[in-house]
Amino acid sequence: MQPAPLILAFDVFGTVVDWHGSISREVTALIPGEDGNAFATAWRAGYKPAMAEVRSGQLGWTKIDDLHRRILDQVLKARGHDLGEGQRQHLNRAWHRLAPWPDTIAGMQRLKAHFTLCTLSNGNLGLLANMAKHAGLPWDLILSAEVFRHYKPDPETYLGVAEVFDVRPAQVMLVASHEDDLDAAAACGLQTAYVSRPLEHGPGVTIRQGDLSRFTVAAHDFNDLADRLADLGGAGRTTPGQS
Repeated sequence: MQPAPLILAFDVFGTVVDWHGSISREVTALIPGEDGNAFATAWRAGYKPAMAEVRSGQLGWTKIDDLHRRILDQVLKARGHDLGEGQRQHLNRAWHRLAPWPDTIAGMQRLKAHFTLCTLSNGNLGLLANMAKHAGLPWDLILSAEVFRHYKPDPETYLGVAEVFDVRPAQVMLVASHEDDLDAAAACGLQTAYVSRPLEHGPGVTIRQGDLSRFTVAAHDFNDLADRLADLGGAGRTTPGQS
């Protein structure tokens, strides 16, 4: 039986906020006639390769805002758009203005009553702070890969949360909609909470799930997560749809 965690550390892009829908809307508003869904997908596709350059040492430490801008310039060129510098800066900061999922705020408020809530995101500190202000996200603390100078899934990020709060790794639970993120956290001794976000990659994109029973808990959304964590000590491991 797993004891309840003390700290809930949240992945942000896709788990807490709807990056695809938000970026798609901003692109469509700024570039009439552009397919916002396709543009958002192309922009996000450069995310992991860019971080891999930093993680491998091929590129020195570079914050996500700057990586996003590099990818944006490449996508604009590939799709034949010649935006001015001001427009590029505005569009790049769309990542600071991502909208929360419908259940996010209410679910976080419920969780905040019983746990300490922090971010554990590859987003940089300024981005995460602006996003929290824009979306009304009630964090107790904002932590970022920028703090640890390592991008997830490097162990330094997950273990860094435990070090910041001076707790054991098992007293931290990563909340995420990405199974690879959760698996990396579990390998570092953290508890794990999978939250389903079927629309993360936009309409018509199906996310294939693995065996969710390997996670400490799995939930449909943040309100479901709050319900399941309330029963964590007695209910054992759960998956969406099970009681």
